Amino acid sequence: MSPDRRHSRALGLVLGHLADRAFGDPRRGHPVAVFGTAAAALEQRTYADSRARGAVHLAVLVGAVTAAGAIAERRAGNRFVVHTLLTAAATWTVLGGTSLGREARAVHDLLASADLPGARQRLTHLVGRDPTHLDAAEVSRATVESVAENTSDAVVAPLVWGALLGVPGLLGYRAANTLDAMVGHRGERYGRFGWASARFDDLLNLPGARVSGLLAAALAPVVGGSATAAIGAWARDARHHPSPNAGVVEAAFAGALGVRLGGRNHYPHGVEDRVLLGDGPPPTTDDIDRSVRLADQVGTGAVVVAVLLALRKGR
Repeated sequence: MSPDRRHSRALGLVLGHLADRAFGDPRRGHPVAVFGTAAAALEQRTYADSRARGAVHLAVLVGAVTAAGAIAERRAGNRFVVHTLLTAAATWTVLGGTSLGREARAVHDLLASADLPGARQRLTHLVGRDPTHLDAAEVSRATVESVAENTSDAVVAPLVWGALLGVPGLLGYRAANTLDAMVGHRGERYGRFGWASARFDDLLNLPGARVSGLLAAALAPVVGGSATAAIGAWARDARHHPSPNAGVVEAAFAGALGVRLGGRNHYPHGVEDRVLLGDGPPPTTDDIDRSVRLADQVGTGAVVVAVLLALRKGR
């Protein structure tokens, strides 16, 4: 990759991150929502209770989006401004850090005003679990866990893949991550069909989750936490979590915030008892705000990492 290409990629990642911070997700016509609509329509034709059919569904959708990104980047060529703006637009499209923070703070505000039913309802914007019977402490825990996991999924991981593979990496990653959210969960309908999407998303998130964990530990003092506690919780607890990636990030955030995450979660497909992560007390409403502040700092750190990767890539 030419020096100009490296610099335009790095600058585009920074500008896309700044656009997400300034504007968040567009209210209407978000490209990810358009992709989701297309994926749902295709599912009507590809669905079968089969891992093979699910793999075809994944390959067609992710392959098409990744190819579109590659074609767009190739057409941009070595035109510095065009490639920078293309990378910035793709980065803004795939990042979700600002919207994540807004949703988490909305839950915080509802809890702070003693509106538990409203907080339960708003929590559904963040998690797939059933919030019907959650008390304020459990709503706080679910929110902090979502902030931790989605900081990796919606901020750090796409920046890492954007730094390594450019626009195709950004768009392909977000397509795979969206499919995982749509079909990559347990249950009678998607247990087999969504298997490939879930496993592929796990694979793509391996580097991002570890970068997120390291950044959460390094930046723990920003929220009054301990880097040692974050690394300790990660080393001790993450391997017992059912997800190879969520466990890493949630454990690191738990240690950094000095709280205890994990426990019993109610999902549409049933009840799951998750390993406890961290040594502190259960999170409170105030810990939601702390988790968002930590997530913001982790996102900024991820931009620095992505810039360094982009500038080094191709040397």
